[in-house]
Amino acid sequence: MDSVPKTRAKPRAYDIAEFRLRRHHLRDEAPADVVTICRDVCGVQAQVMPAAYLQLWARNHAITRAEIEGLLWQSRTLVRTSLMRQTLHLIPADEFALYIAALRSSRVAAVLRVMARFGITREEGDDLSTLIMDALSSGPLGRAEINAAVRPRVSRRVRSWMSRVWSIVRIPVAEGLVCYGPGKGNQVRFIRLDQWLPGLKPMPEATAQGLLLRKYLSAYGPATARDFAHWAGMPMKEARQVCERLKDELHEVWVDGEACMVAREDLHELASRPRRKSVVNLLPNFDPYLLAHADKDHLIEARHYKHVYRDQWWISPVILSSGRVVGTWSYKIRGRKMTVEIQAFEKFPRPVREQVEREAASVGRFWGKEVEIGMN
Repeated sequence: MDSVPKTRAKPRAYDIAEFRLRRHHLRDEAPADVVTICRDVCGVQAQVMPAAYLQLWARNHAITRAEIEGLLWQSRTLVRTSLMRQTLHLIPADEFALYIAALRSSRVAAVLRVMARFGITREEGDDLSTLIMDALSSGPLGRAEINAAVRPRVSRRVRSWMSRVWSIVRIPVAEGLVCYGPGKGNQVRFIRLDQWLPGLKPMPEATAQGLLLRKYLSAYGPATARDFAHWAGMPMKEARQVCERLKDELHEVWVDGEACMVAREDLHELASRPRRKSVVNLLPNFDPYLLAHADKDHLIEARHYKHVYRDQWWISPVILSSGRVVGTWSYKIRGRKMTVEIQAFEKFPRPVREQVEREAASVGRFWGKEVEIGMN
């Protein structure tokens, strides 16, 4: 951070939360469309598709599942693929080349390090990618079908590695040669990018990484290089280099005694503003708002941390009040009814409770169910 221009600005926690809520469309008076939301939050986490649907619903209650599916599988305006932290995201198709170029090196290197433990060389990894691309030349395939097609054509050590990993397509996915295609139900199928989104032009790595940092700070700033590395799944050294290249566009501000980066053009939005009416949001599992910073003190009290950030990278659905986590929630669907259970960390004031109940009712409408609310 030494090379980033400095300011004595110390934005208030309230102003930072308001900035992030606005940039995440969690305070919209005029709700944004699906593609704009995916663009502005730097991708909707899509490991679990029902959670991805609800991340979009949380930012625009008029969005429907049919609309999202149409953008993914008919118009192909959205694309689903593995990106930050090796996790699945929905991003605008016109930003695919940006994300791939920015993250390719670190993601491919991570896979190769695992393969090297089995004695597999980079050349063998490239050969495996070629076999996968050949298998997909006739159209989309599931994991089992890809494995069956390539297994007889690889060495014993590659077969040993294949039997121990969840997916063998990680290198071609990381390189942007393959993305997720349409499947039936929970079936996952992969498709060649040149068949699914033909004509995309590659982007230089340095250009893409600079754009990615700008996008990240626009949604999640102020933040540190460590935060950016944590969010992107990028080595710290690489993250610092990206920040250094963009130093003329950044300013340093102080947040809880720590030097953080903010885009120069966003400084005015972090200025102290009159307090607005509180806003309550129900965010689902893995919501991106909860995943962008290495430390979570600005979001949640330490005593409640494990209620949200659980073992094995599981992130609970949460209740936000003006950008702070004040409880968790869950739902179960049985036939025509849906039960929403609210777990408040402390007793909600009446206005917050009423907003939670309205949000829970809206979740039910999204799924087309009658809602029963249980609040503890």
